[in-house]
Amino acid sequence: MCLAIPGKIVELSQDQPHLGTVEVTGVRRKVDLGLLVEDMPVVGDWVLIHVGFAMTKISEQDALEQMQLLAMLGEREQAIEEVRGYGLEDGRT
Repeated sequence: MCLAIPGKIVELSQDQPHLGTVEVTGVRRKVDLGLLVEDMPVVGDWVLIHVGFAMTKISEQDALEQMQLLAMLGEREQAIEEVRGYGLEDGRT
């Protein structure tokens, strides 16, 4: 299943303007923000991420509802594993 996972922007890269760090249920990974260049997220914003790319900004309410839906469908753990596998690791989990 292809998942779009909500994550909260917790850090923006100073060196690479199109990279940011998101947190998903305690897991932190770098994601590419390049698709949102016209409405660049800031620290504290929520985004839907897929395979390492932030696809769109969403509200915190929508993010919480999305995580609840993933849990109800039994997909929460798969979502977390997907985030862990992005390959843009920042050394924190």
